[in-house]
Amino acid sequence: MDTAVVILNWNGLGWLQRFLPSVVANSQADARVIVADNGSSDGSVAWLAREHPEVDVIALKENLGFAGGYNEALAQVDSRFLVLLNSDVEVCPGWIPALRAMLDRDPRMAACQPKILSHADRSRFEHAGAAGGFIDRNGYPFCRGRIFEITEVDQHQYDDDREVFWCTGACMMVRSDTFRAAGGFDASLFAHMEEIDLCWRMRRMGWRIGYTSRTQVYHVGGGALGYGSPRKTYLNFRNSLCVLVKNLRSRWIGGRILRRIVLDVFAALKFLTEGHADHALEVFRAHVHFLGRLPGLLRERARLK
Repeated sequence: MDTAVVILNWNGLGWLQRFLPSVVANSQADARVIVADNGSSDGSVAWLAREHPEVDVIALKENLGFAGGYNEALAQVDSRFLVLLNSDVEVCPGWIPALRAMLDRDPRMAACQPKILSHADRSRFEHAGAAGGFIDRNGYPFCRGRIFEITEVDQHQYDDDREVFWCTGACMMVRSDTFRAAGGFDASLFAHMEEIDLCWRMRRMGWRIGYTSRTQVYHVGGGALGYGSPRKTYLNFRNSLCVLVKNLRSRWIGGRILRRIVLDVFAALKFLTEGHADHALEVFRAHVHFLGRLPGLLRERARLK
């Protein structure tokens, strides 16, 4: 088949047991289903061999993160279209043809996502992707249907097909040749923001990114790293700055980065006033790491022009 659904798993046996059957049932007619295991120690690979022999398994030796794990796994998949799917996602009948139709209609569209709804409350959008992603003037990502931590009720206000700035790695169909031409994910990001970085690079290559409401999936969210995790805060703040330096094409890049750092300080103070000192500390750690990487990021920025 020319389409492959690739689920990256790391110690997510519970999610596989819960959601893989629906993926297999709703995908096998249209795509290969592959689980790329990121060095799990919870018996995931043995369970897959025993319970789902129809699913192909790519067993990686260690946890390479979301970005590195997908890069390693997708290098071993020769399908023309790749669907990146989180393990904590429930899919619907016809979801793959709906995504494929959007790319078939527009040969300059590199990737697209469906409507992402919450598995816990199917009337609401889910944080990771919602109805398509954008970047604000300060370089912060946001989605239609979600601003910061607030998600909207789905009242069909985003029932459309349209171009967006980025689509979510929770459920993304991408052309494999474009993914590889763009260099795949930036493995140094490890996890979080890597799909935004990829979409930004593909856009700068002249490709378009899309969203379609002709199908939807239901995402638990935070399956590998919970939304309240300080580690997630660290990765989000660190990676957002790295992605901005690499991709923003502005003569005022220095001022934009300085403004972002000031805004992030206010975010850290907000964490403190809310009693989340551990998250405030992770914002500080993210900035220390970012400043240490800045010379290398500037060199990469020059190379990507």
